[in-house]
Amino acid sequence: MDMHLSRIRVVLVNTSHPGNIGAVARAMKNMGLSRLVLVAPNDYPSAEATARASGADDVLATARVVETLEEAIADCALVVGASARTRTIPWPVLEPRACAARMVETAVRQEVALVMGRERIGLTNTELERCQYHVHIPANPGYSSLNLAAATQVLVYELRMASLQRAGKTEPDWHSDHPPVTAAELDGLYEHLEQTLIELDFLDPDNPRQLMRRLRRLYNRVGLDQMELNILRGILTAAQKAASKYRKRR
Repeated sequence: MDMHLSRIRVVLVNTSHPGNIGAVARAMKNMGLSRLVLVAPNDYPSAEATARASGADDVLATARVVETLEEAIADCALVVGASARTRTIPWPVLEPRACAARMVETAVRQEVALVMGRERIGLTNTELERCQYHVHIPANPGYSSLNLAAATQVLVYELRMASLQRAGKTEPDWHSDHPPVTAAELDGLYEHLEQTLIELDFLDPDNPRQLMRRLRRLYNRVGLDQMELNILRGILTAAQKAASKYRKRR
């Protein structure tokens, strides 16, 4: 397997039709990817999936089945979700070629996930909030609906092209002096941030509006490293202590 693709996984969320799992496995093997993660598939394992894989049985054989998206991406430093439509709060969106270049660059050192949603409704807003970026395929506006396997084929093709273009380069153009945070560590930060904002009376849990969603978008866009995460968690802890002392004095 190409070194630039070996740390990239394709995550399928709650796939309804097992044939689509097989078709995605085939698309992945065509382009040199082998790591498939299935989040709560409706029907798997399946003979239909094996038939549609058309020789990509090894991708299916090593596929990992998990119950939640959080489990599928916990160790990833970069998570990209495929989105076919605009959202209430705009999220950083990349077109497939730029997206693939960023994913391949990150995969030189860290784990990366490409997350594909359900056949009919794609990914929920909550699931897309777990992604630092969204990728949108600029299809014909008059007929923009792509099935799951076709959309995956487009994106993994771009990943292969980005990997081939990068061949010969062994280091990213720039990297922090500390490793990037994982998805699980980001979730921990967001939980800590939300609790702190509640304790500071800045966030009303009964009327949160879209505050945490906007803060997620902010920190996902920044691309924190481990040291920056530790600094932010330390600030939040200090703010909680100060708020507690203030309440006691009152």
